[in-house]
Amino acid sequence: MEFQEDLSPEGNVATRPDDAWVTIVWNDPVNLMSYVTYVFQTYFGFTRAVAEQRMREVHERGRSVVSSGSRERMEVDVQAMHSYGLWATLQRSGE
Repeated sequence: MEFQEDLSPEGNVATRPDDAWVTIVWNDPVNLMSYVTYVFQTYFGFTRAVAEQRMREVHERGRSVVSSGSRERMEVDVQAMHSYGLWATLQRSGE
């Protein structure tokens, strides 16, 4: 079976179905660290320790990758973060 790439452009980027994407949550001056931890536990199902680790990355490094997968799934995760009031974006993994 031969793999065929889907080279239909999305903006200026051609994608393949197996491309990995990530959701990034960015630091903001509004949300409390405890709230960010709560969101990560509630939405992603992280343990408290993992949620706190990701929250610390957001706070100290300015961002944290919180999920990875297909572009469509990452769009859902980004919208969910927005609904919680967090600043999030998606990008292709490895960029």
